[in-house]
Amino acid sequence: MSSRSLNAVKMVVASLALAATIIAQPQGYRIAFNVLEDQKADDYEVYTINSDGSAIANVTQNKDVAWIYYTIPGKLLFISDRNACKRCYFLYESDIDGSNIRKVSNLQLEDSWMGSRNKGKELVVTGRLGPADRYQLFIIDRATGRFRRLTNEPASAFRDPLFSPDGKKIVYVFKKNRTDRSEIEELYIMDADGTNRKKLTTYPADDPLGKTPGYKVGPPRWNSKYGFITYQSNQAGKQSIFAVTPSGKRHWKLTKLENDEGWHDWSPDGEWLVFDSRDEKTGRYDLMLYNYRQASLTNITKASERKYHQAPVFVRP
Repeated sequence: MSSRSLNAVKMVVASLALAATIIAQPQGYRIAFNVLEDQKADDYEVYTINSDGSAIANVTQNKDVAWIYYTIPGKLLFISDRNACKRCYFLYESDIDGSNIRKVSNLQLEDSWMGSRNKGKELVVTGRLGPADRYQLFIIDRATGRFRRLTNEPASAFRDPLFSPDGKKIVYVFKKNRTDRSEIEELYIMDADGTNRKKLTTYPADDPLGKTPGYKVGPPRWNSKYGFITYQSNQAGKQSIFAVTPSGKRHWKLTKLENDEGWHDWSPDGEWLVFDSRDEKTGRYDLMLYNYRQASLTNITKASERKYHQAPVFVRP
């Protein structure tokens, strides 16, 4: 082989190596998550961190229960009991740095994840209208705070709703009898107007974890690039992330990790999964960043002095 040909081969190899390196690194994402700041005071704060583990920051800095469950471009959406009774949650939004906090709606919410469509103009949430009328789905107009009811089945429980990427479907967790502790919640999907409901998951009847506390199906997250829905579930001795297609025809365990995999979110490009993972020996929760194609795993909060880093969501700039 001539020196010119050899140099050409080296350039190709170097280019491929560079491309692999680029794929293996998050492209400047920031992640928001929840921290138990003071257990005695029941103070939960919302933090943000770069995807490489740098620049961790408390963006709420208010002694209340504040939990972030969603973001839209330029905004953090979180529930909080500030200026309300203890653990009486309402929806708030802020800029990414925590500034310009405002209450979005007067609808009282349940502790539940949420979703949006129409570029964040409409939100689907789990709310309550009274002690006997709880865990129902509502659509909130983010600009005005006005809301309309989507479900009216007070005997049942709906939680963690999420719009499909095109806004035409809603995937959610459902329990027919919300007071029955033995009933296992499952994942469902329906049209955005509440019709055409379809069950997506069935918890394994022979799994002994079915009779223990813990998520059987956790908040769904939609990977729009690869066209599937993920959720956490306690199965086969540990908490893992599973996947299902919107049609319900295909089900599989997404990862083969030894770590417990909990609340999670997908990056906007669909390539990165961030989830919280608990160390059974110490009880510490860390945020793990997982590359879907390369199956690489990085602990991005290992240098943090805090013990609880939970419920991560990617920030949309």
